Amino acid sequence: MVSIKDIAKKAGVSISTVSYALNGSERITRETAERILAIADELGYVPHGAARRLKKRESMLVGMYLTNYGGHFYGNLLQGVKDELNRRGYDLIVCSGSRSHRLVPERTFDGAIILDAEFTDEELLQYAERGHKLVVLDRELPHPNVNQVLLDNKAGATLAMEHLLERGLERIYVIGGPEASYDARQRMFAARQVMDRAPERSFKVIPGSFHKPSGFAAGELIAAEYDRPAGVFCLNDEMAVGLYEYLESRTELRVGEHLHLVGFDNIELARYMRPRLATIDYSMTKWGALAAEQLLKMIGGEPVETERVYVRLMEGDSVGSIKS
Repeated sequence: MVSIKDIAKKAGVSISTVSYALNGSERITRETAERILAIADELGYVPHGAARRLKKRESMLVGMYLTNYGGHFYGNLLQGVKDELNRRGYDLIVCSGSRSHRLVPERTFDGAIILDAEFTDEELLQYAERGHKLVVLDRELPHPNVNQVLLDNKAGATLAMEHLLERGLERIYVIGGPEASYDARQRMFAARQVMDRAPERSFKVIPGSFHKPSGFAAGELIAAEYDRPAGVFCLNDEMAVGLYEYLESRTELRVGEHLHLVGFDNIELARYMRPRLATIDYSMTKWGALAAEQLLKMIGGEPVETERVYVRLMEGDSVGSIKS
């Protein structure tokens, strides 16, 4: 059996340097770590704790990687993944943070579902090249060992923007999301496309973070320059919640009359907001179940194709009629 001493000899480094690379330590450069990991893979090195799993070629575990666990977004998604895996006799391990990435090459899992911007495309492609089965929910990454299960973000953003324009609103705001987010980039791209077709309307982008405080901060900016009814497309519902809170606590502007809001995700909290938030709806539970189903097909050697989760506009009183 190959040992870390064998890897160190071939790489021309110390045993401790090899140990740092295998454990994801930041004490060595990324280039050195990648070179050592490539040599370890070439020699067929298997960490002691993973040797038995590799011999059996299965662990009956699936990893799911999330950027974070915060907010109201992840619960139903995880439930969909878990239910589908449990139905097939698999268990789920949820991970976050760069140090947990090493669980993939250690073959702790039979496969992994990725919704985590901390993974680079290059890193995931390296794992795929070594035979690891991956389903990505947050990027387009063509590879035989990678399947994509993606939201139809462009369709959803187009529906939201057109819904606001149909009300005759002359000024439209978009509260954006984090640049690292695939979903945010896709939604913003579609929003800009719609506005390009309506050059006579005013259009302004306000930076956001997909979290409630950025919606609250956007409310302050919008209220400060308010002089006529305006539409606001929040790229997710959490920011819409923050915007509601600002308007209700700091201004006399009313949602559905002065400002007309559309969100995205139809999170449970948004369903209790008054006036009812218009939003882009899809089933997070089905999204998670579909991702798990596709991954298990890959693990079983079955063919898969890119899947897209379709969306629809849920109308609400947050977008009212415009008085002439």
